[in-house]
Amino acid sequence: MKAQLRISLVQTAIRWGNKPANLAACARLLRRLSGETDLVVLPETFSTGFMMDTHTHGEATDGESVRTLRTWAERFGFAVAGSFISRSGRYYYNRGFFITPAGAEHYCDKRHLFSPAGEDRRYAAGRSTAIVRYMGWNIRLIVCYDLRFPVWSRNAGNAYDLLICPANWPAVRQRAWQTLLPARAVENQAYVCGVNCVAVDHRDNVYAGGSAMYSPLGEKLADCGSKANAVRNLTIDRDELTAFRSKFPFWKDSDKFNIKR
Repeated sequence: MKAQLRISLVQTAIRWGNKPANLAACARLLRRLSGETDLVVLPETFSTGFMMDTHTHGEATDGESVRTLRTWAERFGFAVAGSFISRSGRYYYNRGFFITPAGAEHYCDKRHLFSPAGEDRRYAAGRSTAIVRYMGWNIRLIVCYDLRFPVWSRNAGNAYDLLICPANWPAVRQRAWQTLLPARAVENQAYVCGVNCVAVDHRDNVYAGGSAMYSPLGEKLADCGSKANAVRNLTIDRDELTAFRSKFPFWKDSDKFNIKR
């Protein structure tokens, strides 16, 4: 069981609606990380940007985006996490993914849909959570707007060690992004990784990056700043996390309740 986990935050410059360009740009960045990391985290809807035209951009889990992710994970030797626009039957989802080099695939759909942009009219909401076991770590995946709702991220009984949040988070609400990431880390006594994009979308919304990793104490461990196609590598330690939780077992005093799904 591995105590340390090498993570790479990959803050891409998404070109809205241009899947070939986005996949090619990601491939160039990820190729350089082969042998240097255990897990790469990409932004929300990494291959298209946050689009409401689901009929055009939605794809199944055997579509181009996921096939490409499988290839990257196997060829470069690390897991890849993020989200994409998924089509399943007649429904569309903002689907989080975690794909390992051994070929294991884990999916978790965005629970909270961003109604101000009409996401709730174009997508179906996720109803379940997923905790991925990878290299001795328990990893929970949420997607963008989910970050605002702490009950959904609640770490009952220390079920997870690392919370990952891929996002397309606009610059106009950057202060919220910078506040909520460390808040989720502190209240859940877990590492928190948020990866945003740098872009201007088809509606002239600006995305200013700010991808970052926080410790269970809320300390910033890595920050991509506002640079496009920025990569930040760091290593986190599970033994340090276990020692912290043992010394300060705040989780034992948490309220007991169930979420209605």
